[in-house]
Amino acid sequence: MPGLFIIAHAPLASALKLAAQHCFPEASQKLQALDVLPGLPPEEIEAQSRVLLALVQDADPRGEALILADVFGATPCNAVQRLADGVHAKVITGVNVPMLWRALNYSSEPLDTLITRALAGGAQGVMQIATNRPQNQASQPSNDQDHHQHQQ
Repeated sequence: MPGLFIIAHAPLASALKLAAQHCFPEASQKLQALDVLPGLPPEEIEAQSRVLLALVQDADPRGEALILADVFGATPCNAVQRLADGVHAKVITGVNVPMLWRALNYSSEPLDTLITRALAGGAQGVMQIATNRPQNQASQPSNDQDHHQHQQ
């Protein structure tokens, strides 16, 4: 499994890591997170990112890592963009829980396939749901011999 490194504005990265560990406890050793605090100098963010990226790459036999950032063009993304070589470490932005869970679910896939699956999970996990609540209808006695209560 390529290592996973989440970087985001505090406290999002840590919260996403906890959500990942909730459903994929075995992923803990190949998953790192960095919360970027306000006022932290970009050089410090890059230095911390370099250490965590090395940890997740060392956990993978191929030395690969998928970096998940929150917002393109923001400080966390800019820091890791300078570290990703585009071959062994690649960055995708817009991280959300469906994207993360999809990446963890298909963690045995090669890095490029994993990116495709993670992007699909992120996009498919964003949707508008119905705002109407289902109607609760009282069941009526029927002549159904099997005693099934069908509501229409």
